[in-house]
Amino acid sequence: MSEYSAWFECINGCPTRFSLTEVIYRCPDCGDLLDVQHDVDALRRRSGAAWIKLFEERYRRNEFPFGSGVWGKKEWVIPFIDNENIVSTYEGGTNLMWAERYGKLLGVEDLWVKQCGNSHTGSFKDLGMTVLVSVVKQMIAEGRPITAIACASTGDTSAALANYGAAAGIPAVVLLPKDKVSPAQLVQPLANGALVLSLDTDFDGCMALVQQITHEPDIYLANSMNSLRVEGQKTVSIELVQQFDWEVPDWVIIPGGNLGNVSALGKGFLMMRDLGLIQKLPRIAVAQAANANPLYLAYQKNFESFEAVRAKGTLASAIQIGNPVSYKRAVRVLQQFDGVVEQATENELADEAARADRTGMFNCPHTGVALAALRKLVERKIIRSDQRVVVISTAHGLKFANQKIAYHLNDLPGVDSRYANAPVEIGADLGQVKEAIRRFSEKSTLLENTGAI
Repeated sequence: MSEYSAWFECINGCPTRFSLTEVIYRCPDCGDLLDVQHDVDALRRRSGAAWIKLFEERYRRNEFPFGSGVWGKKEWVIPFIDNENIVSTYEGGTNLMWAERYGKLLGVEDLWVKQCGNSHTGSFKDLGMTVLVSVVKQMIAEGRPITAIACASTGDTSAALANYGAAAGIPAVVLLPKDKVSPAQLVQPLANGALVLSLDTDFDGCMALVQQITHEPDIYLANSMNSLRVEGQKTVSIELVQQFDWEVPDWVIIPGGNLGNVSALGKGFLMMRDLGLIQKLPRIAVAQAANANPLYLAYQKNFESFEAVRAKGTLASAIQIGNPVSYKRAVRVLQQFDGVVEQATENELADEAARADRTGMFNCPHTGVALAALRKLVERKIIRSDQRVVVISTAHGLKFANQKIAYHLNDLPGVDSRYANAPVEIGADLGQVKEAIRRFSEKSTLLENTGAI
């Protein structure tokens, strides 16, 4: 039995607590979302320095499950779970890349990119799904008659659920909007044996249906309105501070769709502050695609009101969400962290991803949204050149290879591919090869000298 405990509690402070192994997603009193709360007084019995020592001893070691970037913080995540029920691919531990060349182009020399896409299924969703599927495995071991886990998804959530479900031996059901998921994302749940339902609707339509099918307790809901996911995703905050030797950056920029990642990011920082590991909080910037920007529109009105939007098509398909379920939680985080919200058009996000790729990255379109927002914030001097900035890269660029190819062939509808780099077709002739290299060298020098890469 763990000396630490955690439970579900209404985000509005309704008094009833619920076990984390209870099938419940909303407060029965007010209907709002639930959050995971921890016994902070018990956690405070260990000093901040002692927590840092423990986390350092475990980080990326081979003792199961503590080498995982999530389960190395087990006491802060799900303290009571039996280790034999933990389903882990050793998620987390992703690299924090110093984006030196790209940062100089922007005028921000202390710029870093947290590469959350360098994970088992290629996105940060692994961090939350290891927690949710592990808790479900424990629930089944304790006798709950759960027959499947289900989610609505624009790609990455379905891949993570299908993978962790397969590892646990628990059937997965995923609802996807037809023709709105990249082939690389679609093949992942197919390969892992999930039931893949391609629906003629958008993500919000899939979300409405998955909530209906999970009304029965035998099918468990895996979307981010289930705050078990947040518990894993909050470890991004802890891990990036750990990688800076427990120093807090000035800014963190994160793409926002359903907004569970925003609340998770804030929760991790708040726990570290409250338990004495850090003394300050960063500012947080949420980046949205202009075609799916309900949080940005609400921010423009100082969050005085919120209106869902009909999300239009966007290259950043994972954040093509017009009615985010974690809106209220995200607003609370932004208010606590002196946060801002920015948006990016399709041209802006595609060009910025390509521009950054030329400096050694390989960005997904959602990271392109964050990078485009960063550029705007730097140009408006909201982010200063002397500040340490971290961009959260949420998925691996290889999941969007077809999109990248179309960009460089100038074949993306509605996008003027400013940084296209198409193949040069020439004959198998030494002179032609040398001439092509000469032209390439001249062009590269010009672009470098003008800062136009």
